[in-house]
Amino acid sequence: MRTKHLAAVALLAAATFTVTACGSGDGGDAPAAVSEQTEDKAATVIDQPFEKPDMVLTDTDGKKFDLREQTKGKPTLLYFGYTHCPDVCPLTMSNLAVAKKELEKKLSKAELAELKVIMVSTDPDRDTPEHLGKWMKAQDPSFIGLTGDFPTVQASARTLGITIEAPVKEKDGSITSTHGKQVIAFSPKTDAGYVIYNGEEATADDYAKDLPKIMKGAKP
Repeated sequence: MRTKHLAAVALLAAATFTVTACGSGDGGDAPAAVSEQTEDKAATVIDQPFEKPDMVLTDTDGKKFDLREQTKGKPTLLYFGYTHCPDVCPLTMSNLAVAKKELEKKLSKAELAELKVIMVSTDPDRDTPEHLGKWMKAQDPSFIGLTGDFPTVQASARTLGITIEAPVKEKDGSITSTHGKQVIAFSPKTDAGYVIYNGEEATADDYAKDLPKIMKGAKP
């Protein structure tokens, strides 16, 4: 398994990961500084896990979704991104979908149903529940898309050390959204976020290898 154990506190570990500016037009990536090297390892296991965000948003059916309540005791993967992202967001969700498909060969439907893969939109003005629902369904019908007012999303991401900035319209008409690349895994035993992936670097194989342990609350 490609794993790294950190002695630093969780907030510092996550806050120093790469953020990316994704444009809906020709805008390219504008990565910020990365402090601690991952040494080509996909999973970062943190010694002081994150508390799950106290976040109530709207799901793709237009219903309220209480993150803590509705994922309590469930292995949960949380990612902040948006549907118009041209690169890292679709790559991340596609890799997770492929990994989940691989797990169908090893786990029962009941076991897989416990896994919650959630993407919270960082572009809520364009990611309406209907639009987000279609996009998420194309990735995997079981994946959960959440949207809501931007300040709530931004504040919730900040509790995990993830940087998000409001979408900006460029001179060429494209829209750039700056958001973190982290996928955070929350344990079904403690409901705490204890594993972090860089969504741009982690592969479907990485997730497929690690998820059976993560689903039990073990270290990958």
